[in-house]
Amino acid sequence: MDGRRLGAQGPEVSALGLGAMGMSDLYGPADRTESIATIHAAIDAGITLLDTGDFYGMGHNELLIREALRVGDRERVAISVKFGGMRDPAENWVGYDARPEAVRNFLAYTLRRLGTDYVDVYRPARLDPTVPVEETVGAIADMVKAGYVRNIGLSEVGAESLRRAQAVHPISDLQIEYSLLSRGIEAEVLPTARELGIGITAYGVLSRGLLSGHWTAERSIGQTDFRSHSPRFQGDNLTRNLALVEALRGVAEAQGATPAQVAIAWVLAQGDDIVPLVGARRRDRLAESLAAADLTLDAEDLAAIEAAVPHGAAAGSRYSEAQMAHLDSER
Repeated sequence: MDGRRLGAQGPEVSALGLGAMGMSDLYGPADRTESIATIHAAIDAGITLLDTGDFYGMGHNELLIREALRVGDRERVAISVKFGGMRDPAENWVGYDARPEAVRNFLAYTLRRLGTDYVDVYRPARLDPTVPVEETVGAIADMVKAGYVRNIGLSEVGAESLRRAQAVHPISDLQIEYSLLSRGIEAEVLPTARELGIGITAYGVLSRGLLSGHWTAERSIGQTDFRSHSPRFQGDNLTRNLALVEALRGVAEAQGATPAQVAIAWVLAQGDDIVPLVGARRRDRLAESLAAADLTLDAEDLAAIEAAVPHGAAAGSRYSEAQMAHLDSER
């Protein structure tokens, strides 16, 4: 697989990364054996970026990745970790902690769970409203100096916060939602990142499965599944969004591709500084996503995709109102 660099000073990674969250949390039950087989298949196919969070399954995801990594795999992959999300025993979200002392504490547990001496990219999952971003980034920078972290990333921050963070320490990449249905970064965040030499790792490229072409209005969603509370999966919003997917399917079929492949290829086509994360939990879905890297979209193709899913066409916000309030990128 072709490689891309995470920003001007970040690591060289594969053009697609694997997001492992769904193997532990938020999308309903996952099969452990199949999850590990999918991680193996991803690495064998040339994926060198694995993305996780210490709060995915309350540490389960990091332990799963540790179990999945075979002899020699750690040297082949870059592991990106988000921290700071706090949850209670009932798995409710109870805020974010990005104080300097919390940075050191969370990192210590992450290193132990992953069974590694360092994290390739370490980032707060969200800004802590009680802590200036400079203090959080400064604390991670201390861990860079100590050798426990190789690169500093951010997640879901706006242009001003990017500038403030970059003034403290070089930022390798900003992890942020970016897809045909979520294009808010194009106005200000993406231009600022490019001005500063900060790469983008794009999550939600299939909009939690909406753009996969596999979702139907009749699909049952369990209460522990994030999508049971996501505005885009509710009522008339879902109907309108699935109509967009059907329009995209027409474009994909003309390419001999699937909606998922075209949606991922569209993100890849937005710039060499963007690395899409695919959240496949099964080998068949991974194989479908990997084929997107071989799909070339010309200007005519991109225009057809834009006509099928116009900018701003998504029905519903990407998170609930309460969760949107935590997004510095949306202010």
